[in-house]
Amino acid sequence: QVQLVETGGGLVQAGGSLRLSCVVSGTGSDFRFNTMGWYRQSPGKQRELLADVTPGGSTSYSPSVKGRFTISRDNIRFTMYLDMNSLKPEDTAVYFCNRARVESKWSWGQGTQVTVSS
Repeated sequence: QVQLVETGGGLVQAGGSLRLSCVVSGTGSDFRFNTMGWYRQSPGKQRELLADVTPGGSTSYSPSVKGRFTISRDNIRFTMYLDMNSLKPEDTAVYFCNRARVESKWSWGQGTQVTVSS
């Protein structure tokens, strides 16, 4: 069973920064061989993919976060990061990590709450 643990969220003022972390553990995670992504979900909205990173480090971003967020990964520590800068109130959401570019996802973690005040 794969476990996903997201940390690093919090309350920040608009224009501020946060760094989120995602640790992947458990048998069969094959973290090193999976494209990984950061997602977020706001109340009443569907979960959306924000950014993903391939095993080799190639990245892609949603237009809503491109230029402000940076995704990265550490294949030795089975950890993925999301550096968020120039945060806006509309970035307020619960942030999750999981596999990307595949239909089958691992079980979702609890996520980490990010709240941006205006």
